[in-house]
Amino acid sequence: MRRTERAGTGFLSATRILQWVYVGRVVVAIVVFAVAALTISAIAPQTILILAIAALASVIVSGASLWYTYVWRGASTLTFLYGQAVFDLALVTALVHVTDGPESQFPALYILVIAVSAVLMPFASSLLITSLASLLYLADIVLAWQPVQLEVVVWLQIGVFVAVFVATGLIASRVRVVGEEREELQQEVRRLQLEASDVLRNIRSGVISTDHEGRVLYANPAAYRLLGIDAADIVTRDLSTLIGKSAPELVQAIDTTRANRLSAYRAEGSVSLGYRTFPIGVTATCIDVGGDIPASVTAIFTDISDQKRLEEMHLRTERLQAVAELSASLAHEIKNPLASIRSAVEQLSPSSRAGDDDQFLAQLVIRESDRLSRLLNEFLDFSRVQVSDARPVDLARVVAAAVEIVRQHPDCAQGTRIEVKPFEASVEGDEDLLHRVVVNLVLNAVQAADGDVHVGVEVRDAKLGEVPPSLQGERAVLLRVFDNGPGIPEGLREKLFDPFVSGRNGGSGLGLAVVQRAVEAHRGVVLVHSTPGAGSDFRIFIPISKTGEAAA
Repeated sequence: MRRTERAGTGFLSATRILQWVYVGRVVVAIVVFAVAALTISAIAPQTILILAIAALASVIVSGASLWYTYVWRGASTLTFLYGQAVFDLALVTALVHVTDGPESQFPALYILVIAVSAVLMPFASSLLITSLASLLYLADIVLAWQPVQLEVVVWLQIGVFVAVFVATGLIASRVRVVGEEREELQQEVRRLQLEASDVLRNIRSGVISTDHEGRVLYANPAAYRLLGIDAADIVTRDLSTLIGKSAPELVQAIDTTRANRLSAYRAEGSVSLGYRTFPIGVTATCIDVGGDIPASVTAIFTDISDQKRLEEMHLRTERLQAVAELSASLAHEIKNPLASIRSAVEQLSPSSRAGDDDQFLAQLVIRESDRLSRLLNEFLDFSRVQVSDARPVDLARVVAAAVEIVRQHPDCAQGTRIEVKPFEASVEGDEDLLHRVVVNLVLNAVQAADGDVHVGVEVRDAKLGEVPPSLQGERAVLLRVFDNGPGIPEGLREKLFDPFVSGRNGGSGLGLAVVQRAVEAHRGVVLVHSTPGAGSDFRIFIPISKTGEAAA
């Protein structure tokens, strides 16, 4: 459909003004014709004919213009406005002519045509219409009413035309400027609204607004997802009724903010959805514009499960530090006497005076001494977890070497499948620590699984959406070790990285503690996802940037 740029002010709608022009034109023409028809005996037949033609023409032209504007939706171009103005001037001139010219009561209609032209058309175009109106008025008086002298009233009338043009033109010009500024402001507001709407739709935090009675005014998609409700079930409903049981702290934060008209209120709580419960952080603010407008409250809430998990990990790291220092001290104090005891027993066992029982007991002491020595070495390894030599590390080579060691381990049964996905990734760190991390994770997976054991190892660049909050803004590598084992029991999951905690008989409980300390030493994060009966999934995120010196 053909469209062109519309004329007008931007503040005053050209379409609305033209609508009143169409209506006014038809009403005036029909009323004048009707009055003339009712007094037909006092009016000449040619006057009745002119008025009838004017009324019919006004109906036809207005109808056609109305169809063009509203049905065809044509633009109010300058040419179209010129046509409307010229027709109106011709119609007014005809009315003035048949109603006694200088004595007519209708020259004031010229003023309306001039005013409309000044509002809708540029200054030069409206000046042309004003000049044309003055010329038509003078021509009608001079040509049709000779030898009538041009009276002062006629010149005053033309002066009024010009004054109306000047005043209306100046006002319209100023209104046009204001309208353009308002249009720019409205466009900017629309742009900001679209940007804000786009942000609210895509952010991971839930946003919910309520009115002064606690009814929901708005909720973004993240709020629906976090609260586990459908979009159709929330707007205009009472918030406490809707989520009072599943998210009581959120409702309480909003109620407290509204009751005390707080500019900012922060709290923590939880959301229970039946199948899972997770912590949230809430920031609520009361929007009070004053006057008769009731205050509303907007709350932003976020799933802080990862944040809580990281806080727990940092606390655990501090505890591990203390345990590591104690372990190192005890290991040093015990290792030397233990070595002396083993050496003495080893020398005494071959004695000719030692019987079979003595030989058995000597071997038992030596075997248990070796076991204690291995345990003390694990304690020392646990206490020495630090990045002592940060340099570029080829993770492909590290993983391959670690997997090969696990395959040779006695606990790795025949038929165990350890699948390493091809990759190319490198970080700056301590190769020995990273090697110990992979060995411990893969060996734990092999030892935990029964029957058909399948362990997968994957290394790749971490995607933006899966990087933990503590590493946001940094490029990171994801080291993932997953298995098809029995999973981690619920009671063990919270203590999984604590030292001396093991889910396997005979385990020292230091393997995963070493893993966490080694990852922390690389400024990384280790996360665990496990479902009983469906295996475990360890995910380690290590920043690619240079790893600073980390204390044990």
